[in-house]
Amino acid sequence: MPTQNNGRGLYARSSDIEALSQRGYSIGRKIGRGSYATVITAQYVDENDKRVSLACKVIDKSKAPPDFLEKFFPRELDIVTKIEHPYIIQIHSILQRGPKIFIFMRYAENGDLLDYIKSHGPISEIQAKVWFSQMVRALRYLHSKEISHRDLKCENILLSKRMNIKLADFGFARYCSDSDGNKVMSQTYCGSAAYAAPEVVKGTPYDPKLADVWSLGIILFIMLNAKMPFDDSNLHKLLEDQQNKRFIFRQKVAERISANAKAMVNVLLQPESHMRWTLELVLNSRWLRKEDDEEMPPSVTRDEELSSISENAKEV
Repeated sequence: MPTQNNGRGLYARSSDIEALSQRGYSIGRKIGRGSYATVITAQYVDENDKRVSLACKVIDKSKAPPDFLEKFFPRELDIVTKIEHPYIIQIHSILQRGPKIFIFMRYAENGDLLDYIKSHGPISEIQAKVWFSQMVRALRYLHSKEISHRDLKCENILLSKRMNIKLADFGFARYCSDSDGNKVMSQTYCGSAAYAAPEVVKGTPYDPKLADVWSLGIILFIMLNAKMPFDDSNLHKLLEDQQNKRFIFRQKVAERISANAKAMVNVLLQPESHMRWTLELVLNSRWLRKEDDEEMPPSVTRDEELSSISENAKEV
């Protein structure tokens, strides 16, 4: 069957579109593209004619390399079907047609954190505290299930309709322990260098949970400062700057944010991984303690969450 242009920038086979339509899904415009996947908008209409806005990650297995198909993609599918948390993007369903996998998930109406910062500049400390707290809670949930994300960055932090954080993209996620419960170190260089911990940049075996904590520190710095703490154009210099903690807040930012906020960045961007704070210490820190908060993370209401109808790669 020939491909067709649906008029919104995405080329897809007519047979795929028809098969999805029979299941209640209609595809829309392209909103993102990765190495082996395309992300599009979608709509789902259930048996009660209720319409739900979704995003769909489309992976064409016929165009992906063996390493991705045998290692990373099976992990991603396994992990996303086992997690559910208010601050993690919720999977709606996973469908398969021939070599194509369609991962339907909740649509984040307000885009990603990087675009938000580009549009609005530095985020106020009060709002940064709210979003950071949500990120920490999402990551603590993953780590409690022995899952590390390994690609935390502003582009993978989505904002929902009610401006809550939704952690997304588990393409590099992995389990942190084996079947016997023994700790497993990572060796794969994952994610973006600008967000990667020093031990990842050095290429040494690393604790993926502690590497996630470093990436949280980078994100917090960017939220408060609207710029990266380190220049990643030269990896040798990047590592040197990381190890010597050469990051500086803009003067106007440094003047208006609290000492506790600066201290939080400092303990997260600790080059010696064993000296980085744990997520429990972060949540119980002076900066995030409830009595010090002017505004705590809002509750996610039930109507914001999607009911999960995961179909785990059924044929369509």
